[in-house]
Amino acid sequence: MKRIVLMLVLVMFAMSGYASAVSERTMEEEAEETTVVDIATNDDRFETLVTALDAAGLVDTLAGEGPFTVFAPTDDAFDALPEGTVEALLEDTEALTQVLTYHVVAGSVSAADVTSLSNATTLQGQPVVVSSSDGVMINQAEVIQPDVMASNGVIHVVDAVLLPPSGDIVEVASNAGSFNTLVAAVEAAGLVETLQGEGPFTVFAPTDEAFGKLPDGTIPALLEDPETLAQILTYHVVPGRVFSGDVVNIDDAGTVQGQSIGVSVMDGSVMLNDTSTVTATDVLATNGVIHVIDTVIMPE
Repeated sequence: MKRIVLMLVLVMFAMSGYASAVSERTMEEEAEETTVVDIATNDDRFETLVTALDAAGLVDTLAGEGPFTVFAPTDDAFDALPEGTVEALLEDTEALTQVLTYHVVAGSVSAADVTSLSNATTLQGQPVVVSSSDGVMINQAEVIQPDVMASNGVIHVVDAVLLPPSGDIVEVASNAGSFNTLVAAVEAAGLVETLQGEGPFTVFAPTDEAFGKLPDGTIPALLEDPETLAQILTYHVVPGRVFSGDVVNIDDAGTVQGQSIGVSVMDGSVMLNDTSTVTATDVLATNGVIHVIDTVIMPE
């Protein structure tokens, strides 16, 4: 009798271990099969995002093999958009797709990787700016929860919706309202078509106040001398996209004009030729990036 009881105990123990192993394996398999879409769907912070993905027909894409890195805006982030924006996007599949794919980067980029980047190109085609000096920022959105791991990538939760740039460099400058002299100079020098081209370009853009620092009569004289004006303006343009995270790591930058600009960091500010301070950075355009400066820089 004792032998039978002992055998029953051993059998039950073995079955218990087997059941535990099966349970653990099932949980692992479920974790391995949880896509970025599954995670968003099962998290009540992302109801608007999931609705938008469905409306744009992107659910199957983001449930695919990937891997993807998704900067996922919360419902609060969508609610912070101007009234009527979400509803309008849900009725405009093309625009909605542009916005949503601007939140997705190919590959699995962890938070540790993100902090070493100055930018990342999205599936939409345009880059987002990455900064990590005060928390991790993607454009103007803060990463509030990093590294939510999925079977086909990783989610970083952000507190604002990322909107892709919608205008070229000339359009962005024209719409800003603080670059009227620069825009007039670009037109007078015959550079509009160039700066509306494919690029990409990095423009160190002097404000109207910066042009106002020039000696009296300088601006009217330059507007009458397109060749000299073009030399000055192209001295403010660097080929390619140079983001703020890149600027602080270089000593000079070759310009479209042909000469190089000296770049230095003084008291936490980026200076050009030790005379002009960069006052705002990473203003995105479809064909480049603008950094605002407070003084016109002159070629030799």
